[in-house]
Amino acid sequence: MKQPLTGKELNYIVDSMSNEDLLMKQCAILASSTQQPATHSLCMEMVSLHQQHCEALMQSLYQHTQLAPMQPQSN
Repeated sequence: MKQPLTGKELNYIVDSMSNEDLLMKQCAILASSTQQPATHSLCMEMVSLHQQHCEALMQSLYQHTQLAPMQPQSN
């Protein structure tokens, strides 16, 4: 049975999503500023890859909401 994510794991996922978003933006900027077709194509592939990473991280958060308790737990 899967366990809910810890606060530390949730923070790591949020930080990773932020990093993936930044990488997507940087790759998109480079793609739009280059005149080299090969560079443009590679950058767009990287945008897609980082978007896939972000979606996978979002799926982890979604799965967590299915497992997480609705009320804070007292220790």
